[in-house]
Amino acid sequence: MRNVLLVDDEKRMLDLLALYLEPYGYQCTKVSNADAALDVLSQNKFDLVLLDVMMPGMDGWELCREIRRLSDVPVIMLTARDQRQDTVKGLKLGADDYITKPFDEEELLARMEALLRRAGPKNVVDTDGLVWNEERFELSYAGQMIRLTPKEFQLLGLLMKHPGKVFSRDQLLEQVWGYDSETEGRTVDSHVRNMREKVRLAGFPIDRHFTTVWGVGYKWMNEST
Repeated sequence: MRNVLLVDDEKRMLDLLALYLEPYGYQCTKVSNADAALDVLSQNKFDLVLLDVMMPGMDGWELCREIRRLSDVPVIMLTARDQRQDTVKGLKLGADDYITKPFDEEELLARMEALLRRAGPKNVVDTDGLVWNEERFELSYAGQMIRLTPKEFQLLGLLMKHPGKVFSRDQLLEQVWGYDSETEGRTVDSHVRNMREKVRLAGFPIDRHFTTVWGVGYKWMNEST
């Protein structure tokens, strides 16, 4: 679950953003002005901020500057102004990305995911909303927790952290079960079957990403690999 702060003086826009993002595993906090945004930022940890530019009182430009004094949280600025100088201004003030209204929801989601991948800690891997969090020992998709055994969790994490790399069964046995383990290759296959089924039931297209290399082993594929 990713925590996102939504800042916009239009209630309708806040509600629409939350309605779209929450099914994808984002927990949204909605505020309508800069003072409220700074208040919640000082008391809570967020993974990303979606910030409207045109607000009464302290506008998005000034708020972005203040956010940068408090935190390095990723910021995407949302505005109806489609001018190059505005984009440059926002980026110079510390914004990480800039998108104009009306925007395509899928493009916004893709930009958010790309930004979170770049900003995220190395022990968190996110592929199309499937989030493997080593520190919390959690796997989730679209806000739903997926319960794996410790070996299933380690096996999946190993492959997700090395997209495109083929791991033989012997390599997986050594790195997940240990060099001195007497476990056989068919145990790996059994864990793979169970793990795939659990992730598939959560709605994630596991078969598009976790692939079998016949006669060799397994690999994880991102869309770009």
